[in-house]
Amino acid sequence: MAFPQTVRLVEVGPRDGLQNEPEPIGTETKLALIDRLGAAGLTHIEAASFVSPKWVPQMADHREVMQGLTRRQGISYSALTPNLKGLEAALECGVDEVAVFGAASEAFSQKNINCSVAESLERFAPVLERAREAKVRVRGYVSCVLGCPYEGEIAPAKVAEVSKALYEMGCYEVSLGDTIGVGTPLKAKRMLEAVARDVPMDKLAAHFHDTYGQALANLYAVLEEGVAVIDSSVAGLGGCPYAKGASGNVASEDVVYLLDGLGIESGIDLDDLAATGSWITQAIGRPNRSKASVALSAK
Repeated sequence: MAFPQTVRLVEVGPRDGLQNEPEPIGTETKLALIDRLGAAGLTHIEAASFVSPKWVPQMADHREVMQGLTRRQGISYSALTPNLKGLEAALECGVDEVAVFGAASEAFSQKNINCSVAESLERFAPVLERAREAKVRVRGYVSCVLGCPYEGEIAPAKVAEVSKALYEMGCYEVSLGDTIGVGTPLKAKRMLEAVARDVPMDKLAAHFHDTYGQALANLYAVLEEGVAVIDSSVAGLGGCPYAKGASGNVASEDVVYLLDGLGIESGIDLDDLAATGSWITQAIGRPNRSKASVALSAK
């Protein structure tokens, strides 16, 4: 297979990257991060999560973030809206796009959102309907596509089933998440092959975590199959809540370095992005988990 000529990065740092931080992060810091990411060339930034502050205290300022954004032309600022209440609040803030979150694992779905996979999909139906009315695009996430902390192995057919349901429901894109980062390249290819039978390849994205150091290898494997959208987080922000001390999201800088080396266009300035990663990790007192960023800043 030939690699795609261009790849769109979906930057999840401001939401997925920061949501598990134990210390409160100021709204100004979040807004500055989002603005710097936009300046570095990212066109798709997940900015906030409209969930109950009781469950995710770090995202309690979602309204302030969405309304305080300096909107740059050509950039889509999205938010996670797991239910109708979250969606309505996001719409009030002028959100460009929203996301819903399903799982390929029954046990994970029960532990995470207290319902079965089928029930979770039913809950999304009114969210998609309302978003369609408001002319706001919806992205679907499927977690645990390459393994689950409770169930272990996940059958590719199950991932395909959930992905197909989200796509048919009206999600314009389905992001396949290796939530605990246990996948390896061949597993990633086989999972993708199963999903691509039911959902067109150009409607799929890869959201791979780097817990076992396999994220870039897995991304290379799915790029070969034709995936052209990758979710990543600046400086590798965001731990994996199910594996203590484990790194979470793949670092945006490392992905851009890989794409640059493959001659794949991303429209992102690696130096600006690396400087942003150094800045945010210093601002929140976290280690920079991007190998490329650390190497560039040491030059």
